[in-house]
Amino acid sequence: MKAVTVVAQYRTDPFFEKAVHLIEATGLVDRVLAVRRESASQKLSAFCTPVDGEIHDRTTLMRIINETGTNHLLFLTGDGYVFFEPGSIEKMIAAAESTKAGIVFSDFYDLNERGKTVHPLSGYQSGSVRDDFDFGGALFFSTEAIQKALQKYGLIPDTRYAGLYDLRLKVSIECPVHHIPEPLYSMISGKTHSGDGQLFAYVDPRNADVQKEMEIVFTDYLKKIGAYLSPGSLRQAEQTQYRFPFTATVVIPVKNRVSTINGAVESALSQETDFPFNVIVVDNHSMDGTTEILSGLAKRYPALKHIIPISTDLGIGGCWNEAINSKMCGRYAVQLDSDDLYSSTKTLQRMVDALRDGKYAMVIGSYTIVDSHLKKITPGLVDHREWTDENGHNNALRVNGLGAPRGFDTNIIRGIGFPNVSYGEDYAAALRVCREYRVGRIYDSLYLCRRWEGNTDAVLTIEEANRNNAFKDSIRTEEIRARQQISKGPNP
Repeated sequence: MKAVTVVAQYRTDPFFEKAVHLIEATGLVDRVLAVRRESASQKLSAFCTPVDGEIHDRTTLMRIINETGTNHLLFLTGDGYVFFEPGSIEKMIAAAESTKAGIVFSDFYDLNERGKTVHPLSGYQSGSVRDDFDFGGALFFSTEAIQKALQKYGLIPDTRYAGLYDLRLKVSIECPVHHIPEPLYSMISGKTHSGDGQLFAYVDPRNADVQKEMEIVFTDYLKKIGAYLSPGSLRQAEQTQYRFPFTATVVIPVKNRVSTINGAVESALSQETDFPFNVIVVDNHSMDGTTEILSGLAKRYPALKHIIPISTDLGIGGCWNEAINSKMCGRYAVQLDSDDLYSSTKTLQRMVDALRDGKYAMVIGSYTIVDSHLKKITPGLVDHREWTDENGHNNALRVNGLGAPRGFDTNIIRGIGFPNVSYGEDYAAALRVCREYRVGRIYDSLYLCRRWEGNTDAVLTIEEANRNNAFKDSIRTEEIRARQQISKGPNP
């Protein structure tokens, strides 16, 4: 018996036929199940068996699983065409058998008009739970692992979009997910690795139905692994006896932002409030003239506190720690990045009102993405309406960000702190807060997030994107373990 059944999205063009021919030539594949969105009149090769449906749909997946007689199922899940290198499927089989992995995936080659380049992928961690985790274009399952997972954790639920996500999560509970750091196939794909459409898919209203299914599947997974936290377990922020010098502080970490820092500081200082506030700018040893601008502004505005830390190895998170632990920090600490702006003079008032009235440990507003001329650009408003009071703290582990601006109860965030890094520090702190405390949301745009060539949100290389995603996965790994300990309760 052949070892592998291949599942591929059917396409009516020569590229699909070439891909099938290369798969057949390996001699290891029993057949290709060509999944079609609708019945087609085109005649398939004898090596292909048509399956009408959607590749992520529960009905389609269960039919494929029930009709598969091979030891392995290879899903070609990308939006492009996959062409296997000689000996590649043998390597996947060997890796699956030697590691007892339930899922195997590998690096690949990007094929385009410029040629063939290696596309590395990140290794899988227990915190690699995003539904859009990048497996490339080929996902190699152990059929035995699938059957055991479905028998123990239940069949794929009634879902149109999240069936394969559910299957992958269930298999990963007890079986390793193994990454082969070697390109085993080539792929022609129209998808970019870091475009805004992909980055913000989970907050796009057009994807609401898809995201709701993903959230349901993920929440069920958290319950199965003992990492789900009920909304009733979350606490309100408690009153503190500590006397803060101000009601609120706008925190601006900065390094070498000579062209934008003046605008950010002016935006913060222009806030109209019914309470006293100040602005703390943590100047991380800028060398481009930023320090001189801040020194001049601090002389003009007593409410501006210009801090240059002693340490020279701080990331953005370390700068936040300097600000919140300063004796000049207010009762609430509210974010403003050095290249961004508040959208009005009422942003700070609204953030503090929400923190006070809701007794929240953290409040997150909404922002609009603009260019350097403050003109709205795609995707525009990012409001994170996927958040709910009942399950936002759980679903936060699945999505890749929680929004801005972020405001914190200073007493609480002092006890938590930020990791001393310049990417993901805000996400790590927010996950830690919502593990224990209630979080408030404001869905109106309070903040302008500027995109320009020099900022940290500029287009990343594949390696940079992988490094960032791997770091966030490590944050999720740690957070899931902490939540599992909470669910277990105190040791007897």
